[in-house]
Amino acid sequence: MVGNIYKKEYNAESIAIKFKKNKITYEQLDKTVNQYSSLLLNLGVKAGERVLLSCPNSPEFIYSYLSVVKNAGIIVPINLQLTIDEITYFIKDSKANFMIIHPEIIQNLKCTGESLQELLGIKVIVLDEEFQRTISEISPELFDDFSDENAISTFLYTSGTTGKQKAAMLTHKNLAANAEQCRIAFQGTVNDNYMCVLPMFHVFGFTTCVLNPLWSGATVTIIEKFHPKEVIESLLHDDVTVFMGVPTMYVILLEACKNNSFPKLRLAVSGGAALPVEILRQAKEILKLPIVEGYGLTEASPVVSFNPLDGIKKEGSIGLPVINVECKIVDDNDIELAVGEIGELIVKGKNVMSGYFNKENETKETLKNGWLHTGDLAKMDEEGYIFIVDRKKDLIIAGGLNVYPREVEEVIYQYPKVKEAAVVGIDDKLRGEQVKAFIVLKDGEECTSKEIFSYLKEHLAGYKIPRKIEFISELPKNSSGKILKRMLKNQ
Repeated sequence: MVGNIYKKEYNAESIAIKFKKNKITYEQLDKTVNQYSSLLLNLGVKAGERVLLSCPNSPEFIYSYLSVVKNAGIIVPINLQLTIDEITYFIKDSKANFMIIHPEIIQNLKCTGESLQELLGIKVIVLDEEFQRTISEISPELFDDFSDENAISTFLYTSGTTGKQKAAMLTHKNLAANAEQCRIAFQGTVNDNYMCVLPMFHVFGFTTCVLNPLWSGATVTIIEKFHPKEVIESLLHDDVTVFMGVPTMYVILLEACKNNSFPKLRLAVSGGAALPVEILRQAKEILKLPIVEGYGLTEASPVVSFNPLDGIKKEGSIGLPVINVECKIVDDNDIELAVGEIGELIVKGKNVMSGYFNKENETKETLKNGWLHTGDLAKMDEEGYIFIVDRKKDLIIAGGLNVYPREVEEVIYQYPKVKEAAVVGIDDKLRGEQVKAFIVLKDGEECTSKEIFSYLKEHLAGYKIPRKIEFISELPKNSSGKILKRMLKNQ
C-alpha cells in the first residue's frame, strides 16, 4: 500500500531522504510516518477522511502524505499559491474536514492557524514547532497494514484548463502500480539518488521523484524550488543519478550552465509537456544531459509511456507504453486508426484512475469501455512509438485547415535567437481562427517579426505560418512549469 511503499526493499540504515544538510534513513522515515499516523488518528483522520495538504517540498510533505493514506484517509495535495477563496473551493469540492499546512504557507496567507481554521471551518493542523514537539513524544507503534488496494488514496486536481478543477481519484493500486512501472522504465536500483525539484503536490513530481525511488529503496534529494544555481550545485556535488524536469527547466539550465556537465547523472527525464526537439539536441550537445522523454497525465498516476533506455530513442517521440499499459490511436468514434494517422490517444492499465470525484458526466466522457481518453492528438509509427501532435483542444482550424501548434513551435525553436515559443489560435471573422505566436528571445538578442516570418516561410506551408507574432519577456506558466496557453489566448 502507498502508506508503507518504502517497505518493498526496506534497508533500515540506507538513506531515504536528503534535505539540505539532513540525511534521513529508512528506519527514521518509518518511525516518523508511524508517529504522524498516530497523531492524525487521534485527531480524527481515519478511513475515508479527506485531508488537504499545503506544504513545500520537504520531508514533512512526505511524512504527512504517507501518514494520511496509511490511516486509510484520502490526501488532497494543493498548490502552494492558492488564496483563501481558492482553498475554500477545494474544501467544499473534496468534502474535506482536515487540512495540514506548513507555517510558511500560513505566513503567506497572512493569518494564524486559529484564524485560518475559523475562516475555513475545518480542523487545521500546522506543521510548526509545537506540532514537532508533540510528534517527538509519540511512540512509533506499528500499524496493521491497510489492505484494500482499490481504496482511494489521493485526490489530485487537474490543471483546470476549462471551468472549475476536478479531482482525479487515484487508488493505492494506481499509484503503487505506476511506481513499479517507473522503476522498470527508469531501471531504478537501490543505488540511485533522485533529485526532487518538481513540486511534490503535482503528480509528476510525487510519483516519479518520491514514490518511485522509495519503492526502489533509493534516495530522494529534495530541493524546495527550482533555482538554477542550487540545482546545478546539487547535480555537481550531491551524487544525483536521476533528474526529473519539465521542458522549461531544461531551457533555463541551458542558459545557466553552458560550461558544466554532470558525469554522475545517468538519466534526465523530461515530462509534463512536449519537449521541443531543438532543446533536446542542445541539451545533449552542450550539457551532455542524457535526456529521455516520456508522457503522462494526472488521470494515469501519471506515467504512460517512455523511450526505452536499452532500445531506440526517437526524437520527438514519447516512446513506448510502459509495462502493463496499452495505448491506441482512435478517431472520434473510438475506431483504431492505421499507422501514421492522427487521432486521440487512449490508454488502459492498472495506473488509470477510478474516475473524477462527484463528476459522473465528466467521468463517463473520459473513461469509456475501460479506456482513458487523454484529449491528446497523436500518431503511432510501425514500431509502436507514439508521437504527440498536440492537445485536442489546442488544435487550430484556420480557413478549414488543421494547424497543430506544436509543429509550428518546433520550427520556431530552431531559430537561434529564440529561447521559448508558444503558438495559439485566436478568433478571426473570416477564417474562423488565425495562428499567433508568442516568442521569448534569448538574453541579449534582438529580432523583428519580419525576420521570423522570412525564416518560417522557408520551413512551413503558408497556412501554418502565424499571422501575428508578439515578442514578450516571459511566457505564463503554472507551478510545474507548464505553459498556460489559455492566458495567451486572452491577451
